[in-house]
Amino acid sequence: MSLVTMRSPFGFLAIATSIMAITFAGWMALLNNFAIEAAQFTGAHMGMLQSLREIPGLLAFTAVFVLLVLKEQTFALVSLCLLSIGVAVTGLFPSIYGLYATTVLMSIGFHYFETINQSLSLQWFSKDEAPQQLGRLMSIKSLASLLTYAAIWLSVTFFSTDYQWLYLSIGGVGLLLTIYLIIAFPAFTISSTQHKKIILRKKYSLYYILLFFSGARRQIFMVFAGFLMVEKFGFDVAQITALYMVNHLINIFVAPKIGKMINKVGEQKTLTIEYAGLVLVFIGYAVVDSAMFAAALYLIDHLFFAMAIALKTYFQKIADPEDIAATASVSFTINHIAAVVIPAAFGVVWLYDQALVFYFGAGLAACSLLLSQFVTPHLDKLSLRSS
Repeated sequence: MSLVTMRSPFGFLAIATSIMAITFAGWMALLNNFAIEAAQFTGAHMGMLQSLREIPGLLAFTAVFVLLVLKEQTFALVSLCLLSIGVAVTGLFPSIYGLYATTVLMSIGFHYFETINQSLSLQWFSKDEAPQQLGRLMSIKSLASLLTYAAIWLSVTFFSTDYQWLYLSIGGVGLLLTIYLIIAFPAFTISSTQHKKIILRKKYSLYYILLFFSGARRQIFMVFAGFLMVEKFGFDVAQITALYMVNHLINIFVAPKIGKMINKVGEQKTLTIEYAGLVLVFIGYAVVDSAMFAAALYLIDHLFFAMAIALKTYFQKIADPEDIAATASVSFTINHIAAVVIPAAFGVVWLYDQALVFYFGAGLAACSLLLSQFVTPHLDKLSLRSS
């Protein structure tokens, strides 16, 4: 990548996405084992932690008010600093409430960055190039995650590195790269002046509903799929990290192709494939009795997750340009409404019947499949002006 390309909006997003991937991937790879070994977590504790982690996501709509003071690019950098610091200090507090506190700090940075990252991506990329560029960014994200998992695997397998030093190193790398972004990149312009208020429009209703189901469904996967590997099948840090590495190695090559596929077949068909596949994956989680089969389901799940690019590009096609930043803030809140309740509630269900948790996920995917049949990304813009 040339210096000119590097100092472009895409270059900024590529490095920013890498920072997010490094810090969050490292946090996630260590979380289940750190929580069980150092903080003596049960499934109920993990459910509560994940609910706390999602509260900043529920409050993502407040990003639109922060934009009254900060430009979006500056806000993204501040968010990356919070994310990196939150991850860096995680290993210093190996207790239930210590892990709760550092998780919330990390999560504030993570969710604000994800909100602004989506907004900037849809504003800086044209509608024609967005699917492919978002696919490239997902590929870069997977590469950064893969390198992080490889470093963790080597550190744990050959050097028996303590959790404290692993978290400090991961967060420190994120903070140094964020400082580089601040120093090396100019402030990029945005063509459309964004609304600085909360916006809810009738014409975005289907998008909102699909986001709601997506948030609920993804929480079941994020919280309980990894926990299933550790609790039921006894995966250690090295095995969990190896699984994540394989997953991201696949995504490096597949994500750009999914972007091309969306351009070719459209959002509606892509989302249909994603949701139909997820119904089967969640049923598989409910009945799985083999560690290898569970690992395979985890990899397949991530492949379908990459197809979620189609939901973003669907919104880009129906949105008014000046609505993108405000709607990105609101959409993250909608995405996290169920996410705040589900982990804690299903953490209790998990103690009695693990299969029920995943059957509920299959039901959510089925609802999304039905709703996706109403996605019509190529409607005349003139017919969408009413709100």
